[in-house]
Amino acid sequence: MKKKFLSVLLAGAMLFTAAVGCAKKKDETKSEDTKQEESQKTGEKTLIGVSMPTKSLQRWNQDGDNMKQQLEAAGYEVELQYADDKVDQQLNQIETMINNGCKVLVIAAINGDSLGTVLATAKEKNIPVIAYDRLIMNSDAVTYYATFDNYMVGTIQGNYIKDQLKLDSTDGPYNIEIFTGDPADNNANFFYSGAMDVLNPYIESGKLVVKSGQKDFKDVATAGWKTENAQNRMDAIISSNYADGTQLDAVLCSNDSTALGVENSLAANYNGKYPIITGQDCDVDNVKNMLAGKQSMSVFKDTRDLAKQVVEMVKAISEGKEAPINNTKDYDNGTGIIPSYLCTPVFADANNYKEILIDSGYYTEDKLK
Repeated sequence: MKKKFLSVLLAGAMLFTAAVGCAKKKDETKSEDTKQEESQKTGEKTLIGVSMPTKSLQRWNQDGDNMKQQLEAAGYEVELQYADDKVDQQLNQIETMINNGCKVLVIAAINGDSLGTVLATAKEKNIPVIAYDRLIMNSDAVTYYATFDNYMVGTIQGNYIKDQLKLDSTDGPYNIEIFTGDPADNNANFFYSGAMDVLNPYIESGKLVVKSGQKDFKDVATAGWKTENAQNRMDAIISSNYADGTQLDAVLCSNDSTALGVENSLAANYNGKYPIITGQDCDVDNVKNMLAGKQSMSVFKDTRDLAKQVVEMVKAISEGKEAPINNTKDYDNGTGIIPSYLCTPVFADANNYKEILIDSGYYTEDKLK
């Protein structure tokens, strides 16, 4: 009887141990979605990692602030990091976000080709990745892409130059120089392509003349989008082509940091009538130059709208749904088409800046004085 009793006890203990083991194994294999749902039920906030490339350009500070503010307002906890334009630093920051338990990563890459290894880790952990404004290349870990219509940015700039110079109704020729962005930034190709699709027919016909001869993307790219790099190149162009008083009629600049470099160079080295100068981002210093007649326009991309769209994507992902998108054909990152949402850009100039920038609440009037 005693042996039989011990056998029953031993069998019960074994069954209990097996049940505990199965329960533990089941818990360990819970999907990330299930764990996220449980954390929401307990009131624990979902952590979202936001990686921005740098604080050295005004626009990224605004992007980061808008993203953090809107995500927190939606009930998420946010880990926001800036990488000082250093690829290794961005890699380390994203790795830390993964280790800290971020459930979604929103990344504006410094170099779109540099994140493969760390994003492979994110994919292993089933962490969705939203490429923010800059498409992350050659990684199948990218889930969505949120940006503005960057080809349209270029066409807006090209059409502005076409309209201001009245290329369809005057004879010319007009002199133009071209500045685009960092070759590692996929967006720079879209800006350049959009603008050149508008302007190149006039260059080929001789109505627009690039006196420097620098027209191809590789020759007009600006490393790091840096103002000083654009300024140094413009110094050389003026010295070689416009120092004799030749009129420069237009400068296509893909963004405001390159435009600022061009404007600094013109102020120091050029004595002719100021050319038409395009830009992008409506940075404060550039808007001030615009109002002073030193820059003609800047494409405005309201980062509040882009942040709002990313929040909608994050919400959908958190609920296990498909994120809202409006483009499934244009953005191939080398591993396939990335489902994308494109916001619509507009331009601001001296005629409409109050409506676009002040009335919308993006800036206050005193900030532009």
